[in-house]
Amino acid sequence: MDALLNDQPEFVRLLISHGLSLGCFLTPTRLAQLYNAAPPNSLIRSLLDQVSHGTGNKGPVSKPSSEPQPPKVGQVLRMLLGKTCAPTFPAGGTHQGDGSKEDSYLLWDKATSELVLEAVPGQAPWIDLLLWALLLNRAQMAMYFWEMGSNSVALALGACLLLRVLGRLETEAEEAARRKDLAAKFEGLAVDLFGECYRSSEERAAHLLLWRCPLWGDATCLHLAMQADARAFFAQDGVQSLLTQKWWGEMDSTTPIWALVLTFFCPPLIYTNLITFRKPDEEPTQKNLVVDTDRDVIGEGPGKTTDHPGKRMLSGRSCCGGFPQRLRRWPQFWGAPVTSFMGNVVSYLLFLLLFAHVLLIDFQPETPSALELLLYFWAFTLLCEEFRQGLGSGLGSLAMGAPRTDSHQAPLRRRLHLYLSDTWNQCDLVALTCFLLGAGCRLTAELYDLGRTVLCLDFMIFTLRLLHIFTVNKQLGPKIVMVNKMMKDVFFFLFFLGVWLVAYGVATEGLLRPQDRNLSNILRQVFYRPYLQIFGQIPQEDIDAGLMKPDNCSSEKGLWARPLRTQAGSCVSLYANWLVLVLLIIFLLVANILLVNLLIAMFSYTFGKVQGNSDLYWKAQRYSLIREFHSRPALAPPLIVISHVLSLIRRLRRRRASLPRSAVVEHFRVHLSKEAERRLLTWESVQKENFLLERARDKRESDSESLKRTSQKVDTALQQLRQIREYEQRLKRLEQEVRYCSRVLGWVAEALSRSALLPPGGPLPPASPGPED
Repeated sequence: MDALLNDQPEFVRLLISHGLSLGCFLTPTRLAQLYNAAPPNSLIRSLLDQVSHGTGNKGPVSKPSSEPQPPKVGQVLRMLLGKTCAPTFPAGGTHQGDGSKEDSYLLWDKATSELVLEAVPGQAPWIDLLLWALLLNRAQMAMYFWEMGSNSVALALGACLLLRVLGRLETEAEEAARRKDLAAKFEGLAVDLFGECYRSSEERAAHLLLWRCPLWGDATCLHLAMQADARAFFAQDGVQSLLTQKWWGEMDSTTPIWALVLTFFCPPLIYTNLITFRKPDEEPTQKNLVVDTDRDVIGEGPGKTTDHPGKRMLSGRSCCGGFPQRLRRWPQFWGAPVTSFMGNVVSYLLFLLLFAHVLLIDFQPETPSALELLLYFWAFTLLCEEFRQGLGSGLGSLAMGAPRTDSHQAPLRRRLHLYLSDTWNQCDLVALTCFLLGAGCRLTAELYDLGRTVLCLDFMIFTLRLLHIFTVNKQLGPKIVMVNKMMKDVFFFLFFLGVWLVAYGVATEGLLRPQDRNLSNILRQVFYRPYLQIFGQIPQEDIDAGLMKPDNCSSEKGLWARPLRTQAGSCVSLYANWLVLVLLIIFLLVANILLVNLLIAMFSYTFGKVQGNSDLYWKAQRYSLIREFHSRPALAPPLIVISHVLSLIRRLRRRRASLPRSAVVEHFRVHLSKEAERRLLTWESVQKENFLLERARDKRESDSESLKRTSQKVDTALQQLRQIREYEQRLKRLEQEVRYCSRVLGWVAEALSRSALLPPGGPLPPASPGPED
């Protein structure tokens, strides 16, 4: 307990390696003591006080002798991550005032049987301590607890997400930087470990990505990586291989695009050899081997021959088991996301052509034409699809990872939040809102011109929406990311430019036309004229007013030129006209040379920064696009109304039949049995052990470790040399003492011999030698 509180990970590792049972040690009381011992000014303390008291004020620190209060860690995690990605805690028996059960704060609960943590016994205490270390920003502790925990890929991604959310809430820059660095380390661990899993088994690695983890609110690894903005995780070959397989469905990924487009316009070509489909019975030996070894992983038990929904989701969106082999091609072709994407692209281009034709040629002021009515119906189908995405069970709940404990759909507020968090969805709503406003004004006789103006502007928004389609392309996708980043630089440039425009425009307008009282003319001259002067359009009649006299001004002498016509204030003042030329020179110097080159330098920096990571940005965007079209209906607008009607009928039939949730088709997910979960987690644990061993071996063999060992050896040799030098000095001192003793003995012997020969009263022996002897 002292080692945990004092942040001594080596001592904790030593105790556990010598047989400490963490499951017996980590009781709810001790875990409460760990959370209550957090510093008063820490982020976790303020968050716990916020969920406990409803405010962000610091609560009183509990005394060591008092009984520790149970911390509401589950509520804190749900507040930070939402229900979709927050770790699921078992429900306690305490009821709150709102009638709901208070969540426990300990994952390790013997009464819990729903958590997949029991698939690998003894792993829940490590998860509890990992969450504690992450919330208290204990880096080395968190790394050690992750190494000892289970479900490591999802655990690393969840830790990365939690750390980045906490980093944005930190008020101290040093703590925020530490959390950011630790989040990058966990992202690297997830990338390296999944790479090891993918090299071991591609099939199981795909299930690992699509498996819904009960610990993190039934979220998948892909969803956790998307929420954590782990772009390096999407850049791996295993993730991109799965996305490519999802993108093409049952078709072969080597199918040329021209064949796909030709078959789209001529559907009978599906039954020819123009489109290549993957054969389910090809390579029977390897297929049977995979089924035998991974039968439980794909959701099949012994003796079962029916396909599991999770198995069907690995290959395509729809099941075609009831069709003959030749007739399966029709639903396989139209059910693939790439076909839905091509259909939506062609449909959207036709919509823009129809929109442009109506605005330019067939926009009758009396009554709408047939093509204009078709345009309105087309826009209505687009609006229906946006309502389906925002309010239905498509992208808003299932694909984005609604919790299993919810009803058939996620709460309305949560689905709307997920829908509006996408920038392109916001663009669609703005475009459709402007279209409805323009159509309403156009159908009103008094507002016909206003409606035409709004529709013309709305056509620009619809056309800019084409950029979202180009994100799937490997060359154009990164360029769109660069344009998006550079738009932020443009806004900063416009801020600086606006300051100079206002300063120069107001000064020059006041010097040139001091008697002008027309507000619209003043605003035009203040903003519009300086902006055009940046591009070289300089009005010489204003700058050289002393040489070029305007026609509408008199030659009356005085300070101000008096106009002869009724255009009061349109004459240019001759007083201080030379100052306008000086201001123009300064303005063009700053705007054309300083600010424009500053903008170019900002663009160069952004381009270089994004160019190095353009592949990572594009692959992350590719996942979002594939996920979106994977959940969309096969038909494109305006025929998408048929898909909406059929979907509504199926939902009504499902409610009447009271089908379970497992009967609902979920996108980018697989369902696994308990035995399959145990096998999958055990296999992942084995790969993690191999990864950690290889990592430790590489660390020992790395240059830094070699230098460290060499440095230690040099230090040891220097220490031995110092000891040898000390021994030499001691031997020299002993030699000097022995030499002195020998001299003394010689003098004594000589003195004795003399005393024996001399008579009594003879001379005395010489004195003892001094220190110099």
